[in-house]
Parts: sequence; structure tokens; C-alpha cells
Amino acid sequence: MIYADKDTEILVQGATGSQGAFHINLMNQYAKEVGGRGVVAGMTPGKGGQQVHGVPVYNTVWDAMDHHDIGASVIFVPAGGCGDAIMEAADARIPTVVVITEHIPVHDVMRAISYARTCGTKVIGPNCPGFLIPGECKLGITPTNLCRKGDIGVVSRSGTLTYEVISELSLAGFGQSGIIGIGGDPIIGQTFSDVMDVFYADGKTRATVLIGEVGGNLEIRGAKRAESLGMPVVAYIAGISAPKEKRMGHAGAIVEGGESDAASKIERLKELGIPVATRPSEIPLLVKEVV
Repeated sequence: MIYADKDTEILVQGATGSQGAFHINLMNQYAKEVGGRGVVAGMTPGKGGQQVHGVPVYNTVWDAMDHHDIGASVIFVPAGGCGDAIMEAADARIPTVVVITEHIPVHDVMRAISYARTCGTKVIGPNCPGFLIPGECKLGITPTNLCRKGDIGVVSRSGTLTYEVISELSLAGFGQSGIIGIGGDPIIGQTFSDVMDVFYADGKTRATVLIGEVGGNLEIRGAKRAESLGMPVVAYIAGISAPKEKRMGHAGAIVEGGESDAASKIERLKELGIPVATRPSEIPLLVKEVV
């Protein structure tokens, strides 16, 4: 299982907000298409007893857990309360928590993710599109019409760029085993390396596509981890034309010491023998070469 499957019962925290309600509907539309459980409960303090698209809403995560066997949570809580929302889900020992919210105070994220780890909870995000397991489940906001079921894993720091890549893969006949958006903030839960481990443990991923951008070195670590597991990797690094020493769109995309700009990352990946695409349309051709 790659974080969740069609039997996973999903909770949405922040269910009665406009974004939470909108995506509950889309997630459950996909669950209906694939015969999955989907979102079975919502949670918003003080809104217990309401329903959102037929999904019952509870006042606390524990209230929801008393009535459902929750296996994953998706958080649409406003930034100021998101750290507490992560810790509440972790305190309830929910295995996987997806955090869509952006602009969360850094200290809140550090504290929440650290606490989640002590509870054995895997946090995906924040500031991410979540994940989609084609034919199984959708947790987050990734468009389902672009994907098809298959054996190519996709893991990305970007959101909309991921959508372009999975569209290219699907049009070329390469279905996906899982599409995981880890988020672009400086502090995130699951990293490229963590996702590679999950793909490997699931046993259904034949190769992976790693989508990175300027800032940090998580892409290099992830590629090395995949290689150590014997899993073929194709990479694409966005931001080749980005000015050096300039903070870009994502909070984590800041170049440090000339080692984390796009050109340096591409060079390092090539030194490791990783095929690197110069544009998304090249990715299916490179995948064909490694599988």
C-alpha cells in the first residue's frame, strides 16, 4: 500500500470550510468511481452534527475516531490552526496525514511534524497537493482525469508541474502507481527518500519520476536512496533560468552557496547516472529507456 488504498477511511479536518467541502465532494466522486471508501467523516470544532455532501461532521478528531476506522486525514485548516490540527490527528494515531494548507508558521510546522513522528504518523506536506493512487484513492487536490493506473511512481515538490508530468506520462501510455506531492516548504514531513522507501515496500512500482526545483538537496538524497534500492529514476528539475541567490515561489526554494540551484542539481544527478529531462515532454522517452 502506498500510504492509503481504496479501503482506507478518510477524515477531512476543516470539512465545513469552502475548500474542505469542495474537495470532499471531488474525493468522494473518485472513490465512487473506483469502488473505494473515500471520505467518511469531517471535523470542524463547533460544527458537529452537520453534514457536508452527506459526510457527517464531528467536533474533534477523537469524536470521528469513535465512529469510524480512520486510516488517513486530509487537512484544510487555516494556517494559524494547522499545527494543532496535525498534532490532534497524530495524537489519535492516524497513520497518514496530508496537509494541503500553505503559509503555516515555521515553528508550528517544526513542532507538529516532530510530534507526529513520535506518534508514528507520516505527514505529507504542508503546502502540497496531497497524493493520488490511481484506481485506489485520492487524498488532496490532484486532478484525477490526467492519471491512469500503472507502475511508474511520481514524487514531486511542485503542484501544477506534477499535473503536466502525469499528463505526459499518461498520454505516452505510462500509468502511475502513485503520485505523491511532498510540498515545497522548507520544513516538510515525508521527503523524496521516504517516498522512495514507500514505493519500494509496496512492490508495484517499476521506476520513479522525481520532480524537483531549486533549493536544498532533497532531490539528490532521494535519487541516491532510489539507486540504493535498485529502483530506476528519471528526474526533472525546474528553475534552470531562475536567478541565483533569489527566493522563488515556494518557501523552500532558496539557493544556498551555489549548490542548490537547478544547474548544480542537474549536474550532480547526471554524475550519479540519473537521466535528467530538459522539459516535461522528454520524461516519457527517458522512462522508456530505464524500464
